[in-house]
Amino acid sequence: MIITNRYNDIPWINWFCICFFGLGYPFALFNLFDRRPQIIINETGIFDRTAYNDFVNWNTIDHAYWITIHKQPFVCLIIKEEYKDLIKGSPRMKKVNEAMGFQEINISLGSVSNVDQQKLTALIINLANAKPMDRSRMLAGYTLNTPK
Repeated sequence: MIITNRYNDIPWINWFCICFFGLGYPFALFNLFDRRPQIIINETGIFDRTAYNDFVNWNTIDHAYWITIHKQPFVCLIIKEEYKDLIKGSPRMKKVNEAMGFQEINISLGSVSNVDQQKLTALIINLANAKPMDRSRMLAGYTLNTPK
């Protein structure tokens, strides 16, 4: 039995697919070997390279909670009402996030290894409620690694 491919008549589709999916390899290799920290927590605020393009200051965070969807942990940051207009994004995506139980800023912990989402959420809540001069002392005493 001979199997024919109906796309053999249009070779540009084959070359388009090879080029399109071939461009994904450099991006995948870059992300695979990228050793920059994904989440940075300091006295100023919290920074996640995948969620938001700038530091989220502790003064803007009202509360935080963690959620797991399809075995992927997330930490959702509830932003104070007076700062919500500073969050960029499409209104359509904000409605989708809200329908799924997320907030304006969500930190994915799926690619971060050995972090306990409960401890991280408690740390975020404590730092958001702490006085600015106490934050460095609080950060020095925390370890977020999960026990092995």
